Amino acid sequence: MTKDDFCDIDIFMTGLKRRNPAEPNFHQAVHEVIESVMPIIRDSQAYRDASILERITEPDRIIMFRVTWMDDQGNVRANRAWRVQFNNSIGPYKGGLRFHKSVDLDTLKFLGFEQTFKNSLTGLPMGGAKGGSNFNPKGKSDAEIMRFCHAMMTELQRHIGEDTDVPAGDIGVGARELGFLFGQYKRLNNRFAGVLTGKGLSFGGSAGRKEATGHGAVYFLKEMLAHRGDGFDGKTAIVSGSGNVALYAIDKLLELGAKVVTASDSSGFIHDPDGITADKLEWLTQLKEVKRGRISEYAEHFHCEFHAGQRPWMIPADLALPCATQNELNHKDALTMINNGIQAVAEGANMPSTTEAVIAFHKAGVLFGPAKAANAGGVAVSGLEQSQNALRIAWTHQQVDEKLQEIMKDIHQKCVQHSELNNGVVDYVKGANVSGFIKVADAMVAYGAI
Repeated sequence: MTKDDFCDIDIFMTGLKRRNPAEPNFHQAVHEVIESVMPIIRDSQAYRDASILERITEPDRIIMFRVTWMDDQGNVRANRAWRVQFNNSIGPYKGGLRFHKSVDLDTLKFLGFEQTFKNSLTGLPMGGAKGGSNFNPKGKSDAEIMRFCHAMMTELQRHIGEDTDVPAGDIGVGARELGFLFGQYKRLNNRFAGVLTGKGLSFGGSAGRKEATGHGAVYFLKEMLAHRGDGFDGKTAIVSGSGNVALYAIDKLLELGAKVVTASDSSGFIHDPDGITADKLEWLTQLKEVKRGRISEYAEHFHCEFHAGQRPWMIPADLALPCATQNELNHKDALTMINNGIQAVAEGANMPSTTEAVIAFHKAGVLFGPAKAANAGGVAVSGLEQSQNALRIAWTHQQVDEKLQEIMKDIHQKCVQHSELNNGVVDYVKGANVSGFIKVADAMVAYGAI
């Protein structure tokens, strides 16, 4: 394949799919970026000579290993784990760890690829990575989760470090898991270092980290609305998910004046037409984070509708924040939302909208904030946690929140700067992809053929 062939999207994608078979999520993520940046590639002799597209879509390395642990019945169990260190051109690898039965290499490659450009957008010196295991923490005792985390870190610690690779939490990896992981790292290495982010406040964590992804998504949505002279007052929002991102997105939406009427989990969604108030949100947070209950219990307690096995996209609203998982919002959902008058969508989860859904939103002139921009708040505050760890200081919640708002505002400005207008609406997908890509590509060119 010649360098000119890499300037043809179809030819490039054919080659990528051949090299990476049976990885549809990775193909989807790459195709979205390639469509946005191909005009830049065609115009840049330096990028073509350096084969940037071929190199930037290939991980620096993939580490795969077995994790052997013992359950409470004394049975020896084995899981598979990975760390995909995708690109460290602008800083140490940075990206979460995910524990879920669905975790596979395809998922982690797409997430690591997205993370590379998301981290670039923050303006902080962080490369892109992702990792995790097909271990399912649901139904496991604290002791079992501890033994698994200790076993996993026994191998993972060889490949990470504050100047090498700094993992964080993700789906299935919260404060409990991060505590176990960090404790084992500290025991094995006899050093206290900022090798994980999302840690507890008592051992090097950052104020505001827990809220950062959800709050950041709403801050980005705020910038999108403000750019067209609008705001949250009087608007109804639908949110999917009831995990960390969704709960804090709802929290910030309420604070800024929106009415939120949905939340969901894997069993279905609730529709509360009266709105999820601050008191109801506190109850829901206790349900999901302490009792680890099901969303249907909210409907039973507050006497509202529960839609089993469905997602909330049929509920009429002005704003939507998909905060659950990838590809949860499809083309049919998008058309329903458009017909119901949706005005803006901000992705709180990673790639929650299918390609066809995104195209439909663009054609309809709906404001659309892609995940690599809208949900960058989490990794942004992780980067701030790294800075605090390195300096041996701790900023206040207010200081962190002010920095987060500035970062999300800056990301929005970068998206606008590098975008095109689509029916008079900013193309945030193109803006985010181009802005994130240029910084990484320029660094790769500067290093030469490595």
